[in-house]
Formats: sequence, structure tokens, C-alpha cells
Amino acid sequence: MGPKRAALLERLDVRTVYDLLHFAPFRYEDRTALGDIRSLVPDRLQTIIATVKSISLTRTPRRGVSLVQMVVADASGMLTVQWFNQPYRKEAFKRGDRVMVSGKTAASSYGPYPFEITNPFCETLEEESGGEDDASLHAGRIVPIYHETSGLTSRVIRAIIRPLLGACGDLGHEWLPATRRGGHRSIARAEALRGLHFPDTGADLSKLNAGLSPAHRRLAFDELFMLQIGMALRKQKDTVLVPGHAFVVTDVALASILDRLPFALTGAQVRVLAEIRRDMAAPMPMRRLLQGDVGCGKTLIALLASAIAMQNGYQAALMAPTEILAEQHALSIGPYITGLGKSFLVLTGEMKKKEREAAVAAIASGAADFVVGTHALIQEGVTFANLGLVVVDEQHKFGVLQRTRLVQKGVSPDLLMMTATPIPRTLALTLYGDLSLSVIDEMPPGRSPIQTLLFPGSRREEAYRQLEAELKQGRQGYVVCPMVEESEKVDLAAAVDLAALLKQTAFSHRRIGLLHGRLSRAEKEGVMQRFKAGEIDLLVATTVVEVGIDVANATAMLVEHAERFGLAQLHQLRGRVGRGATPSRCLLVYHPPLSDEAKRRLRALADSGDGFKLAEIDLQIRGPGEFFGTRQAGVPRLHVADILRDADLLEIARTEAFDWVAADPDLSQPESLPLRTFLQRRSGESIEALLTG
Repeated sequence: MGPKRAALLERLDVRTVYDLLHFAPFRYEDRTALGDIRSLVPDRLQTIIATVKSISLTRTPRRGVSLVQMVVADASGMLTVQWFNQPYRKEAFKRGDRVMVSGKTAASSYGPYPFEITNPFCETLEEESGGEDDASLHAGRIVPIYHETSGLTSRVIRAIIRPLLGACGDLGHEWLPATRRGGHRSIARAEALRGLHFPDTGADLSKLNAGLSPAHRRLAFDELFMLQIGMALRKQKDTVLVPGHAFVVTDVALASILDRLPFALTGAQVRVLAEIRRDMAAPMPMRRLLQGDVGCGKTLIALLASAIAMQNGYQAALMAPTEILAEQHALSIGPYITGLGKSFLVLTGEMKKKEREAAVAAIASGAADFVVGTHALIQEGVTFANLGLVVVDEQHKFGVLQRTRLVQKGVSPDLLMMTATPIPRTLALTLYGDLSLSVIDEMPPGRSPIQTLLFPGSRREEAYRQLEAELKQGRQGYVVCPMVEESEKVDLAAAVDLAALLKQTAFSHRRIGLLHGRLSRAEKEGVMQRFKAGEIDLLVATTVVEVGIDVANATAMLVEHAERFGLAQLHQLRGRVGRGATPSRCLLVYHPPLSDEAKRRLRALADSGDGFKLAEIDLQIRGPGEFFGTRQAGVPRLHVADILRDADLLEIARTEAFDWVAADPDLSQPESLPLRTFLQRRSGESIEALLTG
């Protein structure tokens, strides 16, 4: 294969022979009914091979609608092939081309020929075929259709893959011992690869197109198993090969905090705290992900875990994605830390030089027992005297490397990652399968319900009236600016303009504040203090209020251009209200026309306040690759498996992978040797490197 074709394949994310062998078709066509034009029957999917006689592009009287018409012929007759709104088809074929046409035949609505096929699959048969006969490879069988790119058609991809299946038997290497074969694993890997690309004529077309054929299921299991084996080996390394801190955990260490709380822990908090206490008492590092909806009490759990570390003489650090959230944590947690007789400080990028130098010195000397900060915590020059616990809040806002850099500030500290953006179980097992998972699935008593209402832009004044009704009751509210683009400067301008407009029009009699990311630390603190003190009626803000704002008297939020926000972000924003006993409302103003995806997002938010249910819907809408953003979250590349469709296989693969590693931690037993070989081929590393690197 030359560099030109290799570059085309790379556009399709195919970089290795393994990638190519596992480049799954996105659909299949039954071209077994290969006939001639004379034998065509109306309303039936059929395939013919014919020669192009003419092709033309015309515009219909309806503006913007194009029609490409192509006449093809074989020895038995002639046929019209046509495409609507696909003008590029005119350049794809030329007179004299030998083409294969596959589609549903219909009686001709006009024209000189009895039949026509509209919007068919059509490809030329004159390009190189890789040694295969065109008719046998591309017709007369169930044919795979691949994602394409300019210069690389499905026909060419089929021609490349067919000889590859026989030439690269080692990549069809069978790693499963006979004792573990059965069910979805009864088909051998090599047979599964052939069935993925060139199914037998009698294969079930509906299962192929659903990704549920025996070949798909076997290869999907393999991918998910290899993913979970990697997770199991990583956890083995973290929990066995790397010593941690066996903290002494007593009720006394927590009593001074629990006794001062004006409420009792929920049952879910009690359960999660027990899980964390058990981890922290063990001699290996804790690696735990804590999920919980907005307002469920995760920060309190982080405080209690930090108290355990500090009572054992260690430092604790909490990293938050924004300065506002870091400051809010300091305000809410600080009094409890000092109540323990411990010291705390805040470290952010906005601090003045002398202030920062003093903070860094206190962290390095151990004078600071608890440190809350932003990305500033992982900057060079920040060292900890004895870091025992790392807490990462809103962990999906950070990349894997950022979390790792903070953990490396200590010697095998415990790690607690928290998120208020619930992760569906399938995605959690895929992304964080090496972590223990805790879920707070119960809200504290006394929280008010939040009514979510949708308003098209033409009814904005009605939304304003509902917001004003809350303010008349002595409540406070938010107006969140629309997301303009990924530019803080542009979003800032939108916020400033909106605040000025509201002051001049609908809320001219109200005290309006403005909060955005470009304010200095002192300015942000000033705005928040005034809002909490009730000196601001209406806070106009950018998405900096997404997390970390807790004002019980704020009972209404209006979000402008809600269609521009993601589902998880809208749910997070909505969580800024409903934090007291008074019923609250969230008013979403949108501007038609809406995409189908935007309609689903807004309707889901209006229908449900359950963050876990919304997360499942969000995953279905966006898919796993975009749920958090592939690059940031490290969503693994899955060629054949789909974590939504194959959730049952994921559960089986996880159980079997972790059981396998538990029984054979270094994969040295005879039964593990084929698996060991396969893993090393796939990763390019030895098992020893995977275990110790």
C-alpha cells in the first residue's frame, strides 16, 4: 500500500493493519438478487450491473432542489437511475462506466423506460480490484458498506480487506482457551473477522445491520475484554504493587464535624462514607469515583475524607475547575477545618505574587493542612510536605494528565474524584473501570422541587414576568447568558450587553449584578458576597455560575438561548436554584428552528429532574465519544463494540477480566499465554511494562 492510500485510510482513523481488519462496516446490503434489467420486479430490493449511457444534472422549479438522472443499460434493456439533492453524483460517473446499481425498483413515473430506481447505492466496477472478480466481491452476496472518504470508496476498501484476511492470520490470533469458549464466544476470531466483512449468503441481514451477528458479538466481546483486562492490570498495579497509606479511621476523627452539622447524613451519604473509610484504612491507595446529582452532599463527604487524612498527620488537597468553586469550597469547608484545629488555605492563579509565595511556602512546609485550589495546585514549584489525600471536584473538567500531576505531588496519596455530572454505568466502566465507584443517589431532605418551563423567544416577556413574580416575593434570581462561541471574550460582551439591556427595560427597578470569568478574584468575591447578602436581586452571569454557587434565596433562573447548551450543563445550571425549602423554577428561552437533538435535550430537561436519567438520555443523544469529549475523557477507541448496544457484554467482560487477573496477576499461567501474546501485540508493550510502568 502506498503513502497516498495510507493517508486516505488515516482520514477514517485507520492507521494499522489491526485497525483495518476491525474497520467494521456501518451497514450491509443484500445483493444476492443479482439480475438483469428485464427481470426487475417493482418494489423489491435488487442489484444489476450495467453500463452508463448518459447522465445529466437539472434544477427543478422548486428552488434549491437538484435532480441527477442517469440512464444505464445491459443486454436486456435500459433503466433510469436518479438522485434528488445529490448534485455531486453528476461528477461521480461518466458515459461508458460499468456500474453496479442496488436499490428498490419502481414503475417509471415518466420517461421512455418502464422502471426507475431513486437514490440507489451505486458504484463503478472499473477500478483496481485487488485480484478479486468484481461481480463476486461486490455483488451476488451480502455486501459490506463502509464509511468512505474522497478517493476511497467501499468498493476499494472491500478489495483491500479481502486478501488481507488471509494474509494476516496472526491478527486473528485466538487468545481464548477452549475452556472459556461458548455462547457469544463460540465463533473463532478468524472466522469472526471474515464474517464481519464478508458474511455468508444465508446470514441474518437484520442482525448484521444491528451489530448483533455472531461475528459482531465475538469481536465486540474481545474489544471490551481487552479494555477491562487493561483496567484490571492497572488496578492490580495500583493496589498491590504500589504501597499506600493505611489510615487509622475512628469515629472520633469525624465526630467534631458530624456533631456540628445542622442535619443528619442521608442514608446514601452514610453508605458512601463507609466505602471511603474502608478504602482509606486499607494499605493500598484509594482510587474512587464519587457520583452524585447536584446538591446531594458530595462536598461534605470530601470534607470527612479530608478529616481522616489530616487526623493521621497528612495533608489533603481539593482541586476545583474554577476560582469561584474553589472559593465557595473554602467558605463552606474552612470553618470545619479550623474547628478540627487544622489550617487551610486557597491557592489560585489570580493571587498576587507575595500572597502566592506565602501559600506555596506553607504548603511545602506542612503548615497548611488542607489546600483548596484550581489548576494552580499542579503548577511547577508547588510541593507538598506530606500529601495523603487528593480530591478532584467536577473531575470531568480535568484531563487525565492533570489529575495524575496532582497525585504525583505526594507519595501514593489516596484519590477521590467527584462529579455532579452523573456518568451512566456503561460509560463509567469503560472510562473508569479501574476505579471503585460510589453513588449518592439520595437528596437531603428539605430541598424544593424545580419546575422547568420552556419558552420560545417570541414569549420571552412571559418568562420575564414569571421571573419578576419570584423577585416580588423577596426572592432572587439568575439570568444566564447564551453561549455565543468558545470564546470567553465574546461571552463576556454578551453578558455585559444583556445586563445593560435588562437594567434599561424589564428589570429597570431591580438591583442587577454581573458575574463573569474576566473579573478579578476580589471582584468575583465582592459580587458573590453582595448576592448572598441579598443586595443583588438579579445576577446576570455567564456559565461561571454552573458550579459552586449556593444561595438558598435564589429561586428562579432564566437561561437565554437554552438550545445552545448541552443537557448536562443545563442540568448543572438548573442546580443553582432549588437549594432551599421554597419551590423554584427554571425558565429556558429557546429560539426556533431547533434541531431534533436540541428538541430532545430541552424536552428531557423539562420532563425530568433526575440527573442519572438525564445522563442516560444525554449518552443516547450524543454517543460515548462526545459525552465528555473524547480527547479529554480518554474514551477508548472501539472498532466493533458499542457500549450502549453491548452493555451486557461489557458487564460479562469486566467480571471475567477481573477474575482472570485475580487468579493470574501477571498472566504467566499456560492458559494465559495466548492472551499475553495478544495483549503485547496490541499494546506494543510487555506485560511487565504494563504492570510496572
